[in-house]
Amino acid sequence: MKLLKLLDDKLEMFICITLMSIFTILLGVQVFMRYVAGASLSWSEELARYMFVWLVYIGISYGAKVMRHIKIDAGLYLFPKAIRRHVVILGDIIFLIFSLVIVYYAWGLVVRQYTLGQLSPAMQLPMWIVYLAPCVGFGLTAIREIQTIIYRVKHLNDPFEDPAEPDLENL
Repeated sequence: MKLLKLLDDKLEMFICITLMSIFTILLGVQVFMRYVAGASLSWSEELARYMFVWLVYIGISYGAKVMRHIKIDAGLYLFPKAIRRHVVILGDIIFLIFSLVIVYYAWGLVVRQYTLGQLSPAMQLPMWIVYLAPCVGFGLTAIREIQTIIYRVKHLNDPFEDPAEPDLENL
């Protein structure tokens, strides 16, 4: 049970920190090799690019987890105060549907790349691994959006909570 709680609390953050750390070290080594040692690594830029792709998609999930995904708060305040919480939940449902659509189409791309057997130029990495990033990222985002919707519905009648600023301490 503690492992599941740890994964729920820290999964995306751990993956993002790990990817960003390796990404930074890798680019630092590449700069050193190119400008100090006078020799370039053929694979480092490609790996950094693929890590950045994964970082972006996992970061989307993290943003959904902390309820900070892209939205227009100013538009929310155009609605009457009585229905703002419902509008926020509707926005979360729309984002959940969008996430599931992305997972569906991304999975089709992964299967196609797996079938074709395409490899990356420098590292000879199967390209389906790169194409799996949106599928995994938006799959995690869908899970996080379901958690967000449940949280918001549970707190629908809380007296002083601003729907645009959830109480993240009680997630």
